[in-house]
Amino acid sequence: MKIVLASSSPRRKELMNKITSEFEIVVSNFNEETVEFNGNPCEYVIELSKRKAKEVLKAAPADSIIIGADTVVAQNNMILGKPKSREEAYNMLQSLSDSWHEVFTGVTVISKNSLKEESQCTATRVKFSPLTEEEISAYLDSEDYMSFAGAYGIQGAAGIFVEQIIGDYYNIVGLPINKLNCMLKTF
Repeated sequence: MKIVLASSSPRRKELMNKITSEFEIVVSNFNEETVEFNGNPCEYVIELSKRKAKEVLKAAPADSIIIGADTVVAQNNMILGKPKSREEAYNMLQSLSDSWHEVFTGVTVISKNSLKEESQCTATRVKFSPLTEEEISAYLDSEDYMSFAGAYGIQGAAGIFVEQIIGDYYNIVGLPINKLNCMLKTF
């Protein structure tokens, strides 16, 4: 059995190594913009994770187990994606300041042999402390925000903004490893 992670994320690769070192990465070419947000973040990330996994499944060897994942940040049921500019990142961080938001990760596991498929969503609540304009600007100067949904990565410099977490820390990083490990046991 060959485990394939359908992700280009270095964070997911690092987290996957906590479950097993015996996996390979095949980046999905699926265009995420083809999936419209239907108002339900869990359904949205599950659909994205399914499509990523199914894209990689097409070319995977017969004995493969494919893992697709996608993570979004949502506040007041609005998706905060990867910022397209410093100004957009600033606005995101300002809206997260002194408030709660959720991080959702959808994970799909598919067996190429049996076509067994399972998808699950993990939600984690996150509260930021009040942020000053200076703190936000200093963080944005690092350009650490550019590759993260919601304009922050908890494992980096923005970790100091986090006042409280309810749920799975690894979900915020991008892969709920406990849930994925439990899913993989059924395959």
